[in-house]
Amino acid sequence: MADTQPVISIKNLTMRYRISTANVSGLKDYLIRKIKNQINYRELLALDDVSFDIQKGEVVGIIGTNGSGKSTLLKLISGAISPSSGEIEVDRRKIQLLTLGTGFDMELSGRENVYLNGSIIGYSKDFLDGHYDEIVEFAELQDFMEEKVKNYSSGMVSRLGFAIATAGDAAEILLLDEVLSVGDEFFRKKSLKRIKEMIHGGSTVVMVSHGMGTILDNCDRAVWIEKGKLRMDGDVKTVCAEYRKLGGQ
Repeated sequence: MADTQPVISIKNLTMRYRISTANVSGLKDYLIRKIKNQINYRELLALDDVSFDIQKGEVVGIIGTNGSGKSTLLKLISGAISPSSGEIEVDRRKIQLLTLGTGFDMELSGRENVYLNGSIIGYSKDFLDGHYDEIVEFAELQDFMEEKVKNYSSGMVSRLGFAIATAGDAAEILLLDEVLSVGDEFFRKKSLKRIKEMIHGGSTVVMVSHGMGTILDNCDRAVWIEKGKLRMDGDVKTVCAEYRKLGGQ
């Protein structure tokens, strides 16, 4: 690997969550139990002392079983959440995190959600005005944009989310969290084509996907995280083969 400064450097990264063990029926019940000191917590160690670097232009797949900390890692790199301990060295001005299903208001129309979700991603109103027709066409929702999103199927919501998230030019650092599992087979092929265009545009890419085929087809390196610990880091074919041996997909 070239002896250059990494674009992402992760050092001894640890993320702990405190999770309530109480089965509360609502906010009022929670507050009453809290006042009475009847709320107990357990600690979830989502990431445990993880360290690795990513160089400019690499396409890295993050693999591991459900609950192993993959999405948490992307959120930490993007700055959406802060670690319990450890460091991440990255220029967050260069990052775009693409994740679906967040930032939608089900009571608003598709049109209104384009502007709501787009603003959360960081797009300006002028940008969204200029790309609105392109977003709608890509999502194949021309006849549904004035409908409330609560009346959409899950596939329609995912398609709209993907179209908004990928409307702009690819950032220098692209974080992809399960964005290639949306819609029917035809739309998945179309979304994969768009993501490949973004990947091959020279971005540094970190990708989370449950599909080993997606990781093998698009990544040159894989980082395997299991139960919060870094299990293996190396050539994508080698790492994915070891993962599959131990019961991965």
